[in-house]
Amino acid sequence: MWYVSTRGMVPRVDFEGALFSGYAPDGGLFMPAEVPQLSRETLLEWSEFSYPRLVKELCALFIGPELIPRDALNDLIDQAFSRFQHPEVVHLARLKDGLNVLELWHGVTFAFKDLSLSCTAQFLQYFLEKRKKHVTVVVGTSGDTGSAAIESVQGAKNVDIVVLLPKGHCTKIQELQMTTVLRENVHVFGVEGNSDELDEPIKAVFADVPFVKKHNLMSLNSINWSRVLVQMAHFFFAYFRCAPSLNTQPLPPVEVVVPTGAAGNLAAGFIAQKMGLPVRLVVAVNCNDIIHRTVQQGDFSLSKDVKPTLASAMDIQVPYNMERIFWLLSSSDSQLTKTLMEQFERTHSLHLPTELHSQLSGAVTSVCVSDAAILGTMRRCWEENQYFLCPHTAVAVSVHYQQADKQHSSTPRCCLAPASAAKFPEAVLAAGLTPETPAEILALETRETRCIPMQRGDDWTRMLRSTIEDISSRGGSLS
Repeated sequence: MWYVSTRGMVPRVDFEGALFSGYAPDGGLFMPAEVPQLSRETLLEWSEFSYPRLVKELCALFIGPELIPRDALNDLIDQAFSRFQHPEVVHLARLKDGLNVLELWHGVTFAFKDLSLSCTAQFLQYFLEKRKKHVTVVVGTSGDTGSAAIESVQGAKNVDIVVLLPKGHCTKIQELQMTTVLRENVHVFGVEGNSDELDEPIKAVFADVPFVKKHNLMSLNSINWSRVLVQMAHFFFAYFRCAPSLNTQPLPPVEVVVPTGAAGNLAAGFIAQKMGLPVRLVVAVNCNDIIHRTVQQGDFSLSKDVKPTLASAMDIQVPYNMERIFWLLSSSDSQLTKTLMEQFERTHSLHLPTELHSQLSGAVTSVCVSDAAILGTMRRCWEENQYFLCPHTAVAVSVHYQQADKQHSSTPRCCLAPASAAKFPEAVLAAGLTPETPAEILALETRETRCIPMQRGDDWTRMLRSTIEDISSRGGSLS
């Protein structure tokens, strides 16, 4: 399996090359050169599989046994999921009136990113041990990515991790999950800015290709192909658990509602769809609505600013995985993708060509959800089911309530739940409910913290570069 850049200006790479690259050297994102097509027979066979088994099958298709033999791959994925709290790893909650919620948050940090990052970290360790190499991972986070990335590599001898978090823009629990990890290979910065602003120094550092090579830099944000690959399993699992019967011809559709920020999960859904999985995608966003405007009007343009919402991990203006979706929908037209994305980067404004917009609006529907609707949804779900939703899950469930109240659709629907409500006690309280906090989260309050401030007026890029140089000079780089 080969991977090509969405902008088409660099040679193809294998899975290992895509894993360690993050952005492609031409600024694009890596995508499989060909998307495997699954037959009806394969889908019927897979319908019996557990979530970990689905991850194994998908990874085997996209990695190849010459890079990671199948037995080793199975072991790495078992190891990745060994600390999850639910025996199924993920769990489908079947609630009243056809509400299906796929709980993706049973990992150590109570967020869906534990799923893809625990696997990605295992793949990294596998190749690093084989090559006797060290990498420095640089991550910008709007909340959950940082803690899941830290958790997946903390204490690893061949990985250092540098995380930039937006001070005051994520919840106290999210912040503590990052700042209380005092391992030597973990370096956390608290940035006086939002998550789009802290992406700027990261992009500046990665744009310096010789610096990236010298210090073996990589990213674990959802630009990393490995994360998108693992997230494809959510859609297969949701489909097989929610489809009424697979004995019909053609196979019945299932609607999957994807609450999204940077659109990594959404890109995974598009690829699953392209492989032949009959899912209908609904993207749900908060009032930072660039994806909604793109689907509805073809308007892929920045608003004046990021609006803080209850669903803070989705407070994003630059959903970089949309580049993968544009490339897929334009029949892998890298020239068009390059032109569009370079215009967007230059002007922060882009109107999609008619054909591409028509492909997009045909493949996905979109809904924008207000803070008031988030709180109303959290209350309603508790009243009807005694079931807590985190604000991000509530964005998806709000779509279900809107549809269910309007009409009775025969198409089953599954809402993806990216995080546990336990991580968002402030939002639970704002909804008039009483939060329940697990002991693991309560314990964070008493731990020592460590965090380097990045204040307005500081040269963030210089600070980041100097931390990376420090790591290398301490012998971080073994290569």
